[in-house]
Amino acid sequence: MAEVDGDSKIRDPAYVDDVEVGKESSDGPTTELDPSVKKALVWKQDLRIVPLCAAIYLLCYLDRSNIGNAKVLNAATKDDLLSQTNMTDFEYTIALMVFLIAYAIFEVPSNILLKRLSPSKWIAFLMLSWGAITMGLGGAHSYGAVTGIRFLLGVFEAGLFPGLVYYLTFWYRTDERSIRVAVILASATLAGAFGGAIAYGVGHMNGTSGLSAWRWLFILEGIPSCLSSIFVFFFLPDYPETAQWLTPIERANAISRLRLEGSKGSARTSWAEASQTLTDWRLYAHYAIYFGISTPFSSLSLFTPSITAGLNYTGLQAQLMTVPPYAVAYVVTLLVSWSADHFNARALHSALFATIGAAGFLASAVLPAPAYTQRYGCLIVAASGAFSCIPPLLGWLSSNLHSTGAAGLAIALNISFGAPGQIAGVWIYKADEKEKGYPTGHWTNAGLLFFVAAGCVGLWAYYRALNRRSLRDEGRAKWAL
Repeated sequence: MAEVDGDSKIRDPAYVDDVEVGKESSDGPTTELDPSVKKALVWKQDLRIVPLCAAIYLLCYLDRSNIGNAKVLNAATKDDLLSQTNMTDFEYTIALMVFLIAYAIFEVPSNILLKRLSPSKWIAFLMLSWGAITMGLGGAHSYGAVTGIRFLLGVFEAGLFPGLVYYLTFWYRTDERSIRVAVILASATLAGAFGGAIAYGVGHMNGTSGLSAWRWLFILEGIPSCLSSIFVFFFLPDYPETAQWLTPIERANAISRLRLEGSKGSARTSWAEASQTLTDWRLYAHYAIYFGISTPFSSLSLFTPSITAGLNYTGLQAQLMTVPPYAVAYVVTLLVSWSADHFNARALHSALFATIGAAGFLASAVLPAPAYTQRYGCLIVAASGAFSCIPPLLGWLSSNLHSTGAAGLAIALNISFGAPGQIAGVWIYKADEKEKGYPTGHWTNAGLLFFVAAGCVGLWAYYRALNRRSLRDEGRAKWAL
């Protein structure tokens, strides 16, 4: 039977010393699980945590982005969202922006509440709330109602993604997080694919029970979030310390292996820790890079149906043609994230695929407007590059945070800094540029992705310099690349 001493070091045959017996690092004793035991434990955690988190984010993203489908759904017969609420394109953009303002404001408070109330309770509450609000959007009849409801949706969706990234730090070591963040984030691309397919099917319900198809879209996509919140409340595990579905030895091993590289369920963020995080200027380089990727992410999330409608696809076919870009991006995102973790090279992977995404947008901008097939191929390349560089970026950030308080605050701040970029994303695809192929949007996204690539390379070089210094002074590299 395993015993846990005061510093949580496990006395169990499953453990072997990391380098040599009795060796201690500057942070305390270094222990490592036997590889077969570690693999079994992590796999057991994965089966319980990762699919559930991915499903939660899929529902969240579906409920956030379906307004893009509603905008063009049955527009030819004036049964779309804008026509029936008498909204202009400008007012529609304001409604999108209001969601993102709420999203930015409430991310940090939500991460604090996630820790204080426990992940299962807080995330279940958020799901129930945003699901009900999404259904309510199906009853909106005016610009004011749509805008107000979208603001509330932003309030309750704000904490989910930074919360899930933070939540993974309770369960996984730094070199294990990127691929799991990728699986969760990739569910957004899967939601984009599903969203187009669902909108195509729901489009045939136009007029059913006296409701337009776009109203049915919001109602039907809000219901699963409400129902799933009950399941999440009971089955999402909070912390290794409280995981009764692990055996006592597994629980002790899960706690001990994260002693140096994980957040703790019992820890509380002190003001000193928060102050240190807020004044750690290297983190602002991460935030700036995330700002750069946020505009392409946001604009693709909200305007892919409009972009495909501008590629000579009409009616419900425009909804269906949103599926391939997201489906390809889903596969690419998983492969890139696995490779980034496997080779421990998150910065360079993000830089490479940001460049690929930029090339896709650049080609879309310079190709003539009637080159529909070529520009559709560029959309697939752009989406794959833009989406796939995000999980390694988040994994890179969390790998360079060394305390619970720093992880929770910095991850939330990182995504909050991305909010202005997301707000910019709602403005760059101008409705009056549809016939021109939306050049402003494509040029803007291309420029920002080149900025992301340059920022990744620059910060990578900075961390390499820091590692050379720490190797000389402390005999170990402290910073993840």
